[in-house]
Amino acid sequence: MRFTFDRDAMIKEIAIAQEVITNKSPVSILSNILLIAENNSLVIKATDSTMKFTTTVPVEIQQEGRTTIYCDKFMQILSQSPAGEIEFVQEDIKVTIKPVAKKVKFELKSQTSDKFPEIGTSENLPFFEISSKDFKEMIQHTIFAVSDDKNRYFMTGSYFLKNGENLTMVATDGRRLSCVNKPAYETGDFTPAIIPVKILSCILKNAPEEGNIQIAVVDKSIFVKFANHEFSSVLIDGQFPNYQKVIPEGLTQSIMVNKADLDAALKRTTIMVDKKVSRIIFKISSGVLKLISPESDTGAADEEIPCRYDGQDISMALNYTYVTDPLKVIESENVVFDFNVNEEAGGEASITKAVIMRSEPAGDYIHVIMPMNY
Repeated sequence: MRFTFDRDAMIKEIAIAQEVITNKSPVSILSNILLIAENNSLVIKATDSTMKFTTTVPVEIQQEGRTTIYCDKFMQILSQSPAGEIEFVQEDIKVTIKPVAKKVKFELKSQTSDKFPEIGTSENLPFFEISSKDFKEMIQHTIFAVSDDKNRYFMTGSYFLKNGENLTMVATDGRRLSCVNKPAYETGDFTPAIIPVKILSCILKNAPEEGNIQIAVVDKSIFVKFANHEFSSVLIDGQFPNYQKVIPEGLTQSIMVNKADLDAALKRTTIMVDKKVSRIIFKISSGVLKLISPESDTGAADEEIPCRYDGQDISMALNYTYVTDPLKVIESENVVFDFNVNEEAGGEASITKAVIMRSEPAGDYIHVIMPMNY
């Protein structure tokens, strides 16, 4: 096999293959990428056995063929090579890589392609299209709320479904929940799916900002195509919690605060928060939100910022990361917390049940937070 290729174009594709490959051992075939040179293009395939990636790169082929090489080492060679054309030559198990602009060559050992796992075709699957921007926003607004508890494996991915006229994506770790809706347009029906974080991260990082992407959900797998890229992954097998029961209804009170003010105040007051607990107190009174970092071994902090609220004095304790994470994706100037007040013995008012955090005006995204105990 012999072909030449552009170094910069190849680096972009191999970088994505590296995201897919998790096993870094050079003796494992799963650490290799499959290269197929034919019809003046190079097909590159990578897999970790549950997730698969295929892409096509234009190359100049002198001799067709196929082989597999160690992905990490190939990337290191490309990274240290000058821009421009690079020659790739395979003879038996030896692969020679020679940058045209330098008198240097690298030799890699290859493994035969018949040892590489089969990556099936996506032809004739029922793909539907969705705006790439919309799908990336759905991922961005939920991925941080996915659970990392392997004992609750059914919550270690984002739940994706068609919900009437909308496409919905939901993630929860049992203490918070993020939910986003986008128009379904011409989307056909498909079985609701729990999508692993890994493929979502790859799509979020690599999908374009403009145009559409194609998605198919079939046989416990998801397929995603855009440009010259195709990703697929085994879905998480399990019963996702009934998220609609978690979203509170009939919330009668709210506080509105400037997003930038809240973000800056949280960055300052959380300096003194005990990171093992991550608790911060919201003290809310007419026109004022006071953020309090409870006394710890190192000290305490508090800060007041203006808010729009006219009611009785109330308080709630929140894990501050459950507030800062959605703040990063909410784009409105103001943020609203909707809640109901719990009247405790002695007349002290607090918020102890689920709170909804959202943009103002209300959009297609909500974040549900369970308050903490003091």
